[in-house]
Amino acid sequence: MTTAEEYAPAKVNLTLHVTGQRDDGYHLLDSLVVFGGHQDRLIARPSRDLSLDVSGPFSAGVPGDESNLVLQAAHALRMRHNVPVGAALHLDKYLPHAAGIGSGSSDAAAALRLLARLWNVPVPDARDPLALALGADVPVCLRAPSPTRVTGIGEGLLDVPRLPSCAMVMVNPNVSVPTGRVFSAMKSRNNPPMPDVPAGMSFADFIAWLGQQRNDMHPAAEAIAPEITAVLARLRKTPGVEFATMSGSGATCVGLVADMDRAVSIARAIQVAEMGWWVAPALLLS
Repeated sequence: MTTAEEYAPAKVNLTLHVTGQRDDGYHLLDSLVVFGGHQDRLIARPSRDLSLDVSGPFSAGVPGDESNLVLQAAHALRMRHNVPVGAALHLDKYLPHAAGIGSGSSDAAAALRLLARLWNVPVPDARDPLALALGADVPVCLRAPSPTRVTGIGEGLLDVPRLPSCAMVMVNPNVSVPTGRVFSAMKSRNNPPMPDVPAGMSFADFIAWLGQQRNDMHPAAEAIAPEITAVLARLRKTPGVEFATMSGSGATCVGLVADMDRAVSIARAIQVAEMGWWVAPALLLS
């Protein structure tokens, strides 16, 4: 294999219930995670050493050194299997970072899948401690594009019934919200868990069920970045958007719509009205 590529889709928390906090400080979560078809791209070529360069509209501020999760994942996989060669990695960054859509974790998971092919070694299972050691979101990102219920600190991964076909509009007001600051600002950390995801839902059923759920990080994130209020207001008043929520720790918000044609049309209208925002339509992957 001379070159290979892999995609890292946006990770979206459609619900995010914070149910407790461990003695070591880690928060316990209960979340429905889905993936959107707007994604980063990772390319690998054989090389003696491991290296990474980054380009794309969101490359600014993304490190190309050992602090990047992509290289950390590459080193972990190579060490596990005593791989004698490296890889020259190139990351095209189309997803904003520190945006609540797990782009760094999704990139790391893509690196594990990509390099496993390049080096002809097994892809780590999502429940492998190697994945969790890279970050709490890496295990679920290894399961992409499958929707997943995530519990604990990210190690609990449960299949959910098939979700109805739909699309989303992702909107970020071009502000970063560090997850650590949001957790520190939260007033309540012991909240009820998420109920089971029902089977056989129509799109209308899905919207009604989501309307009963929460993102417990939303109030703290909104206090740090009030722009989130404006994004959600814009989505909720837009015809065709049936449900809107903040993803993860923010500031990206997501509006669910019935199909991709509507998502494209709505994204275009919001982008024209709010030229300073990042707006992307995406299919909800399954």
